[in-house]
Amino acid sequence: MDTFTLHSEYAPAGDQPEAIKALLKGMKRGDRHQTLLGVTGSGKTFTAANIIQKVQKPTLVIAHNKTLAAQLTQEYREFFPHNAVHYFVSYYDYYQPEAYVPHSDTYIEKETKINAEIDRLRHASTQALLTRKDVIIVATVSCIYGLGSPEEYEKVHRKIAVGDMFERAEFIRFLVNLRFERTNADLTPGTFRAVGPVIEVMPVNETVVYRIVPRESTIASITRIDAVTRAVINPVDVFYLFPAKHYVTPEGEREAALKDIESELKKRLKELKSEGKILEEDRLKRRTKYDVALIREIGYTNGIENYSRHFDRRKPGEPPFTLLSYFPHTKDGSPDFLTIIDESHVTVPQLSAMYAGDQARKKNLIDFGFRLPSAADNRPLKFSEIEERLGQTMYTSATPGTYELEHSTQVVEQIIRPTGLIDPEIIIRKVTGDDTYTGQVKDFIKETEKVVKGGGRVLVTTLTKKMAEDLAEFLKSKGVKAEYIHSDVKTIDRITILTQFRRGEFDCLVGVNLLREGLDLPEVELVGILDADKEGFLRSETSLIQTMGRAARNVNGRVILYADRMTGSLERAISETDRRREIQMAYNKKHNITPTSIKKSIKDITDSLKEDRDRATAMALAVDLAIIEKPKELRKLIKARKDQMEEAVKELDFETAALLRDELYKLEEKLPHTKTQKPKKTRK
Repeated sequence: MDTFTLHSEYAPAGDQPEAIKALLKGMKRGDRHQTLLGVTGSGKTFTAANIIQKVQKPTLVIAHNKTLAAQLTQEYREFFPHNAVHYFVSYYDYYQPEAYVPHSDTYIEKETKINAEIDRLRHASTQALLTRKDVIIVATVSCIYGLGSPEEYEKVHRKIAVGDMFERAEFIRFLVNLRFERTNADLTPGTFRAVGPVIEVMPVNETVVYRIVPRESTIASITRIDAVTRAVINPVDVFYLFPAKHYVTPEGEREAALKDIESELKKRLKELKSEGKILEEDRLKRRTKYDVALIREIGYTNGIENYSRHFDRRKPGEPPFTLLSYFPHTKDGSPDFLTIIDESHVTVPQLSAMYAGDQARKKNLIDFGFRLPSAADNRPLKFSEIEERLGQTMYTSATPGTYELEHSTQVVEQIIRPTGLIDPEIIIRKVTGDDTYTGQVKDFIKETEKVVKGGGRVLVTTLTKKMAEDLAEFLKSKGVKAEYIHSDVKTIDRITILTQFRRGEFDCLVGVNLLREGLDLPEVELVGILDADKEGFLRSETSLIQTMGRAARNVNGRVILYADRMTGSLERAISETDRRREIQMAYNKKHNITPTSIKKSIKDITDSLKEDRDRATAMALAVDLAIIEKPKELRKLIKARKDQMEEAVKELDFETAALLRDELYKLEEKLPHTKTQKPKKTRK
């Protein structure tokens, strides 16, 4: 049996040993809900990794966005290098859902851009769950959306082994039924090609080619081949082929599903007619009949997911299959896996909100004749359904929400940091002057100059994007090197700004709501919160504690709250921070610990992007000469670039992979006497 084996250079320290002991005791007791209240920088992920190793169950980790999920995937891969750690998020680079706006009579057609590489990673996740026990899946809320039946998905997979009976035509039909596509070009995940009696296929979860060589109606050999270099990796005796799509409908059931759709259409048309909705009746009739004809002819139509209830053979209102369905269950159907909900104060509300938003959009489509009523069953899980389907759950957050606190049998605190760092000192300053910014900004500039003179950095938060932009410009006019960051700033630009900030290219970063969860900036010595007494979401107890936590990674960290009055949120946030400081200082005194700032190398995705651009420029200068004198050298350069692209994909660094893909396209165009092919979308 596969087992989880934790690898780490350090042992649990600070509050971690006691937290691990208490949480493990709760797990053995059978507690369904537990909360790890861990302050910023206390090593919550390391504590969770220790629990996984001790519990030895497949684990689902849910995060509230793709970036955090990718970071957690990398961390868990470092802790469990010999186990299966996978990344499962929405495979849409762009997603505009189908919708209808009645008051303006505007129909918005569904528009998507699918990232094939992420789709491959999703298949790798589900296949791992069906084939081994030592699996950690790090997912976003995508895990509660419809995915197709795991039973049908597993049922149609096949073990391909040396010595098996082999009939070429039958095997090709088998691949087509698994939704693999035949091609004569380069293979990508989910495609195959036939060259004489030899079949080459790339499974949907891998980027290597399996070459199947038959002899006298049996499989004589199976060889794994590098898809880029065509070099033999190794011969194998057996491998497994799973469907190229998660939605698998047996041939016999497809016709039954189509008959059910036609039956539902007939019933719905009568309802619309009786209500006098002639336009809606005609619209629904034309659209549904067209979809049914296409599905019957080619097995697919745009928006086929709206008929998923019929293809899954579900009853009206019955929940869809999701990623949770692929995790193991006991004989009585109870979940038999561990769930960790990261930054639960954000993730839990997000999970609970998905269903209502989806149904509001679907209702208009159904009422106005764009979709059948069964389209409402193509949906995310309701929160009550999520609760039923999750295994023993551990919530991790520095500021747990009401749900976690009410449902957890125990809240385990992890307040002592291994570094000995204490929560930042809190200073309250009055806002003076007629102009809102006259007093607080003047004081803030004075404090910023002190910090900058000592080599530190400063964060400051405002209430609106416009205020953030205006404040950054005002600070610049007063001689403070400042930049702003908010949700309108592109993701890659945000990363660049944060990297420049850490490197000291400017001293003050102005933000609104992004300077909270997961922002790791050890250089920050001062956090300023303007208008701290304006009660609301951005100045709630949770937001204040999370924002103040940005100063908790530096031994000189402190926070200035600009407020004329004490709100309930301020009082609670300050009280909680003071409580933690007392515990931390007492611990340090008892154990004679001197706090030290967290040290973290300043390197991120922007470094690799710049390095790739520099290499691309250097390569471009050498390419023309290489073509004329040494075309072999150009091919070597292309191979090196493809290797770099594959490495970027393995690290979930899709931005770098996309850049490398574009450079590859340009290089391949320069190959003499070679037909240029478009870059593979799967490399994105």
